[in-house]
Amino acid sequence: MMIRKLTASFGKLENESLSFHDGLNVIYAPNESGKSTWCAFIQAMLYGVDSAERARAGHLPDKLRYAPWSGAPMEGSMELTADRCDITITRTTHAKNAPMREFTATYTGTNTPVDGMTGKNAGELLTGVTKDVFRRTAFVGQGAVAVSGSPDLEKRISAIVTTGEEQSSYTETSERLRAWQRKRRFNRRGMLPELEGEMDELQKRLDDMGSSVEDVQKLEKQLEETRQACARLEEAVTESRKRQRREAINRLNSGRGRMQAASDMHDESLTLLSERREELRQSDFGELALHELQEQVQADREELQALEQRRKTGKALWPAIVCFLLAVVAAAVYTYKHLIPLMIVAGVLCAAAVVLLLRYSKAKQASVEAAERKRQLLRKYKAASSADLDKVLERRLALEAALRAAEEAEHASREAWEKSKQQVSKLEESAITELDFTGGDTEAARLSRELTAARGKAEHLSAEIAQLNGRLSAMGDPLVLASSLSCLREDYEQIQSEYDAIALADQTLREADAELQSRFSPELGRLAAQYMSAVTGGRYEDVLINRDFSARAKTKDDAVARDSEYLSAGTLDLMYLAVRLAACELALPDGEPCPLIIDDALVNLDETRFAQAMELLKQIGRGRQVLLFTCRQ
Repeated sequence: MMIRKLTASFGKLENESLSFHDGLNVIYAPNESGKSTWCAFIQAMLYGVDSAERARAGHLPDKLRYAPWSGAPMEGSMELTADRCDITITRTTHAKNAPMREFTATYTGTNTPVDGMTGKNAGELLTGVTKDVFRRTAFVGQGAVAVSGSPDLEKRISAIVTTGEEQSSYTETSERLRAWQRKRRFNRRGMLPELEGEMDELQKRLDDMGSSVEDVQKLEKQLEETRQACARLEEAVTESRKRQRREAINRLNSGRGRMQAASDMHDESLTLLSERREELRQSDFGELALHELQEQVQADREELQALEQRRKTGKALWPAIVCFLLAVVAAAVYTYKHLIPLMIVAGVLCAAAVVLLLRYSKAKQASVEAAERKRQLLRKYKAASSADLDKVLERRLALEAALRAAEEAEHASREAWEKSKQQVSKLEESAITELDFTGGDTEAARLSRELTAARGKAEHLSAEIAQLNGRLSAMGDPLVLASSLSCLREDYEQIQSEYDAIALADQTLREADAELQSRFSPELGRLAAQYMSAVTGGRYEDVLINRDFSARAKTKDDAVARDSEYLSAGTLDLMYLAVRLAACELALPDGEPCPLIIDDALVNLDETRFAQAMELLKQIGRGRQVLLFTCRQ
């Protein structure tokens, strides 16, 4: 294949064109003039733009990096010669999310499409290799001279050094075998660990079922013993409650009897007190208080004494009679003798007699009044004499004493009644407490608590048994579980044998790959050493290449090959350029070789080695088109 002309709207390129000829093409341009963009455009025209690639840290996908600066759609055309035919391929963009997706391939100057060429297979049909192999061999990007291994490149080289079969790769096969191994076991994941987990789980379930069955049997035995204990306690509680109820009722009835007797006695004392109060009220002077009566009796006694004294000290009648007689005598004598003095004496005596008579009359009236007053006073007390007044006080004192005795008896009976009521109240409270068989310290309460505890234990045991039975039911049939465990073990043995077989196959593959390497690496190293010697003027004569395409170079004077870390930047570029050229020769198909595209890969070379490299590229250009983009004149 040979590229003739490029026309691009790609990145900074705005409908620009670039033409090439056979052999070595050197495209000189300063930095930032679009050299790398043209190289990326060639790759995009051959293999398309990956629209699924996403931006990530430090990396920008081609669909974004090379979007036209002008805002125009990404598109372009490539005129080339392949199989002695001039072909023009074009790629255009209809949707922004699918740049350069629309593809055409026609014979140049006509509208005749190239049969079988599509946007997906155009690069592989034209170059003979996949995009991955192309990028690792014929496409030398800027700063990417070093070759990295890939399954596609490995297939290609393996096909060349073995049978020509391009469908096998040690890396892919090994990775597939390891994927199969990882599918079966990878650390704690995979089919085998899953089966181990399932088998462990089933075995654990079977063990748990066996343990649970034993636990159920033990719990059922405990439950039966607890139920028997409950039955015994129920009988004991019933008897204890009957006895305690009977004793409490007897004590309460006895207390109520004593309270009734005290109540009757109190009623009797109240009746007696009422009678005594009525007797006192119906007695003489019952309306007076005792001290008032005593004061009244004392006053009346003193009045009687005074009346008695007044009666005894009353005036006599005879002095008046004597005076009147003397007056009569004096008057008689005066009649006979007419003695004036006698008349005067008679008058005086008469007056004296009148005075004495008046005094007697007045005294007599006072005596009568005193006698009447005395009679009144004695009648008041219903007494015959003043001496009987003490009997009135004695009777009153007797009534007062009887009343006080009745009051004291009532008070004592009331206290006894109140005390008996309190006792009955306490007996009632005690009976309530005793008849409450859940609390207290009585035998029935204690037995009731033991019965409650035993019933609670029975309920707890029943709940545990039900829970274990439910768990056993949820675990399934032990026969089914055992059968499933047996099947899992068979599957495990089968997969384990597959795992061992895969491990053996991987080991065999590594041994075969080692043998392949013994044929692949020397051939690739021989070609690379020829190119390395050519570009270094014969200084480096040997290049050793590993499977991952890392390389070491050896000079004539070196005892051992030098690792890439010990080489200068220019020498390192030359070594990897030599490896790329060798890979191109081995990996790319014979016939019409695809172009070798180099993007500023010689910038680190001095003038001498640059000239030697250019001479080598000229020689390669005799058999293959070389497109060298460089900033060096």
